[in-house]
Amino acid sequence: MKKLLFITTLLFCSTFTLKAQEGVKPQMNFVKFNLTSVILKNYSLQYERVISKHVSAAVSFRFMPYTTLPFKSNIIKMAEFEDQQSIDLINNAQFANYAITPEIRFYLGKKGYGRGFYIAPYYRFAAYETQNLVVSFETGDDLDPQTQTVDLKGSVTSHTGGIMFGVQWALGKHVSLDWWILGAAYGVSSGVLNGVPNPAIPEADLANVKREIEELDIPMVEKTATVTPNSVRVDITGPWAGIRSGIVLGIKF
Repeated sequence: MKKLLFITTLLFCSTFTLKAQEGVKPQMNFVKFNLTSVILKNYSLQYERVISKHVSAAVSFRFMPYTTLPFKSNIIKMAEFEDQQSIDLINNAQFANYAITPEIRFYLGKKGYGRGFYIAPYYRFAAYETQNLVVSFETGDDLDPQTQTVDLKGSVTSHTGGIMFGVQWALGKHVSLDWWILGAAYGVSSGVLNGVPNPAIPEADLANVKREIEELDIPMVEKTATVTPNSVRVDITGPWAGIRSGIVLGIKF
């Protein structure tokens, strides 16, 4: 009788504990930092809010202070730059940027509530600034050629939309690990670069300088140059593409 009472009590307590665990409200908020973004010289934070078992909404903010491009040699190789001026531009120019990326996540697994494999459609607005973008060009005639330079600076903005695949785990009660496996986006961009040549460009060379600037080997974008003796303006338009990936550590509450 005592054994039966003990077993009954044990089963009752176990059942009560399981029901209590099932009734625990899942943590609905995640604040995360992208660990791998530091490699690319930028800093990325994300906030995610669980809406339902299988759906959440998130927004990311990325910031990069002025710096030279990471992996410059790889970029030059992949883009297959052939002229020295384009190579010098990539090596010497400095860039800064920020981006805001809202997304909706659809978790496909049974666990849900911000855990498991997900698919995330997203939109990204990004703004890029550049300085120390030195462009050289030839002036004068064949008997007295001269090399002049102009330091361009300005900004380009882009609007892209894409989709990302990832998986998120709970490492503990208040810690998560989010793997952005791969995301790809495509959209449009536009911007303006301005510079003041020193000395002034001779009137006879304006058309030649305009042509040289527009022939710079910058992939994907279209360039329209407006050149006067004392100013250079380059309008940039064209398609824009981006890739997302990363290992993201989070705190949940």
